Amino acid sequence: ILIYSLASGGAERVVSILIPELMKYYDVTLVLMNKRLFYPLPKELNIFWLEHSNPKESGVKKLLKLPLLALRYSQFCNQNSIEISLSFMTRPNYINILANSFNKNIKTVISERSMPSLQYGYGGFSSKINQLLIRYLYPRANCIIANSFGNREDLIKNFKITPSKIRVLYNPFEFDKIQKAKREDINEFKKNSFTYISVGRVDRGKNHQLLIRAIANLKENVELIIIGEGELKEELENLAKSLGVKERVKFVGRQNNPFAWISKSDCFVFASNHEGFPNVLVEALACGIPVISTDCLSGPREILEQNSSYKEQIKELRVNRCGILLPVNDLESMTLAMEKVYNDANLRRELSQNTKECLKYFEKDKIVKGLIKILEDC
Repeated sequence: ILIYSLASGGAERVVSILIPELMKYYDVTLVLMNKRLFYPLPKELNIFWLEHSNPKESGVKKLLKLPLLALRYSQFCNQNSIEISLSFMTRPNYINILANSFNKNIKTVISERSMPSLQYGYGGFSSKINQLLIRYLYPRANCIIANSFGNREDLIKNFKITPSKIRVLYNPFEFDKIQKAKREDINEFKKNSFTYISVGRVDRGKNHQLLIRAIANLKENVELIIIGEGELKEELENLAKSLGVKERVKFVGRQNNPFAWISKSDCFVFASNHEGFPNVLVEALACGIPVISTDCLSGPREILEQNSSYKEQIKELRVNRCGILLPVNDLESMTLAMEKVYNDANLRRELSQNTKECLKYFEKDKIVKGLIKILEDC
């Protein structure tokens, strides 16, 4: 299994869940490119560092290193008689596919975790290079795993990848552990009013500024907690200050147990512009609180409205049994949704009671069986 690091993040969490299960069936080695290890791993797991990179190294340097890392990875796989190479996230996927050029005996399986046309749709050199690499390299993989049907559709429509090569497999969750973790006491959690909470990297894609602007439109006795780290923290703090809600928007950084924070809040809010499969939405449902999310094509709709079409984004706010969906980057709809949850105790209770029925698609055992079938088919 090849991934950049095991720092805190959705793909990294998925890998940490899958490894102990896959070790029951395979001789597993985890290959990393960075020293960060946030999630626990089995003590007997083999770990190999392909490199010890600096997370802040330039995009140009990352690009130039790809052939060398691919050759090094191919040599490692050959020396260790690796039969199946499964990679997660874009850059490890590039390395995995390029390594196949040096060693045709490896079956190359890549896992796409985002909607690449949107993730790399901001223009600029980096976005254009990534779009080119995906278009050129991804078709060379033996198999592609998309973690949502929205992702699969994006790869087919915008990158011309053969549909039969792409399999959809949702992310796995350990709901028993979430239930235990959510009951933990958090001394830092000081609940003074109705609390909205959001979890995610503080970057452009997560669009936290929409949540801050919505809070500024709401009554003074509500607050927003943001769990996560990222380069936009100072900018968002300044935005909160300029809107007069500095005291009502709390940045608490990365948390080892976000479930305890979520379960003690009143409503989970999610404003992403694009996603692959947002784990935090499923985790918020598992914590039993109402969920509000933008309908960013890939992920949220499949979690909150399993039986609806995912090919077109909604145009107006929609309340369903598992949560509330609204258009992307729509301040009026976000404000209205947050007001609706705040003002309607019956709606909050109904949404909280319905969360369990949305979780059956994401049970760990079901996902692991699906993954093993994909690997064996490959």
